[in-house]
Amino acid sequence: MTFQPESDMTEEEVRDRVDAAIEENEVVLFMKGNELMPQCGYSQKALELIQQYRDDYETVDVLDALAEHRAALEDHSGWETIPQTFVNGEFIGGSDVLAELDERGELEAELSA
Repeated sequence: MTFQPESDMTEEEVRDRVDAAIEENEVVLFMKGNELMPQCGYSQKALELIQQYRDDYETVDVLDALAEHRAALEDHSGWETIPQTFVNGEFIGGSDVLAELDERGELEAELSA
């Protein structure tokens, strides 16, 4: 059973939220759920990978307006899948890309760029 809440946020509010999160945070993870309760395995994996190397990062739960977040994020990254990680305003990737960077020993440097 999946939970699809009705969004109280307009598309413009979501775009402003996404823009601000990317601009104001060195590392930001747009994920399903939050740090305490990730709501999908990919979001949990991305969070765990970031937590290995960073104590300071921001997360944004996209579930309150999933379709709107997908559209706003796609404008920044060209991807519509969640999770998405941005470092210093630059799109890095989802959990698969973070895992590949980690396997190559490049994730720590990428997250501190």
